[in-house]
Amino acid sequence: MNERAADVLGSTSNRRGLARIVPFIGPAVIASIAYMDPGNFATNIEGGAQHGYMLMWVILAANLMAMVIQNLSAKLGIATGRNLPQVIREHWPRPLVWFYWVQAEVVAMATDLAEFIGAAIAIHLLTHLPLFWGAVVTAIISLWVLGFQRRGSRVIELVIGAFVLIIGLAYLVQFIMARPDLAALGSGFLPRLDGQSSLYLAVGIIGATVMPHVIYLHSALTQGRINAPSDAQKLKLSRLNRLDVIGAMGLAGLINMAMMAVAAATFYGKNLPDVGNLETAYQTLTPLLGPAASVAFAIALLASGLSSTVVGTMAGQIIMQGFVEFSIPLWVRRTLTMLPAFIVILLGLDPTRTLVLSQVVLSFGIPFALVPLLLFTARRDLMGVLVSKTYTTVIGWLIAAVIIGLNFYLLWGTFRGQ
Repeated sequence: MNERAADVLGSTSNRRGLARIVPFIGPAVIASIAYMDPGNFATNIEGGAQHGYMLMWVILAANLMAMVIQNLSAKLGIATGRNLPQVIREHWPRPLVWFYWVQAEVVAMATDLAEFIGAAIAIHLLTHLPLFWGAVVTAIISLWVLGFQRRGSRVIELVIGAFVLIIGLAYLVQFIMARPDLAALGSGFLPRLDGQSSLYLAVGIIGATVMPHVIYLHSALTQGRINAPSDAQKLKLSRLNRLDVIGAMGLAGLINMAMMAVAAATFYGKNLPDVGNLETAYQTLTPLLGPAASVAFAIALLASGLSSTVVGTMAGQIIMQGFVEFSIPLWVRRTLTMLPAFIVILLGLDPTRTLVLSQVVLSFGIPFALVPLLLFTARRDLMGVLVSKTYTTVIGWLIAAVIIGLNFYLLWGTFRGQ
């Protein structure tokens, strides 16, 4: 147990302000990466290019949903000392557990495919290396970053936090250069839609908000990270972790809003074709805002892809260990999960289209993570003093119904050819 964290949990702590919560910041920062991965780039850019600032309210709503779900996942790890896959394994029938493991692995690999390809595209844009060699560089860097796990959870939290900072700074630069209309941006938080296209994009933004692999992972990041044996300490730890969730998810939300605002200020009303394509967006930024803006975009995409693919690999390890009590070396998992990306590149498939398709596969896994999370966090025999209050459970189920329903709508629209 971290001594500084122990100090804060103890009744004699004299720490105040930021010093009081710093030891508890970290797990939600890692989880937040999933909310600004390369898939978010494409959706936010397309939303801003097609509809200006109109869908800013959708990002805000999606982010509030994410805060609720990730907070429940963090509480499960604190209350039970187990992660969600372990709790499922201990309480559900073995055949169902094996089914859960298989679908979770498929979802984790689909997620990693999108993130890995996003990083490879960014390296290609920055260096003009062929996409294949961009993927090779991505593999080497991601393996190097994963090596920091051996130095402890705090080190990997700081590394991932640095990536978040890079993404944030890159989009701050773009935001300043794009000079969005602040009045129009503010009006974007008034809920409204304009036709089928805006509805479909809103569904895409909300429907892809909650990432199943980080629901599994977040509960693992808080389990046993800080020892809290008494009920009072668990309650205090839960409150401090809630601040971690609000801060990290809030920053992720601001970055997503900046993505859409930059796209709206730069592309909206110019009838530019296919700006949802990451390469097209990069190439279009240069004549409109200058090379510095396009470089900032590519750097943000690279930081997003590298960090999210690392987090996806970490989640895959937790999924295997939790569901079937089996583990493989991290470098072996990294090698296996990046093979689909290399196959896509070698076959010459469109990387952005493949990225979008992977998000469709990802949406299938959302109910499988959300439903057991809500069921378990409502059980007093498991959660003790951290059991969800009735209103929290009701809100959670409403969020689940919205997300699951919108994902099915998104799938229907995708297969219908929209």
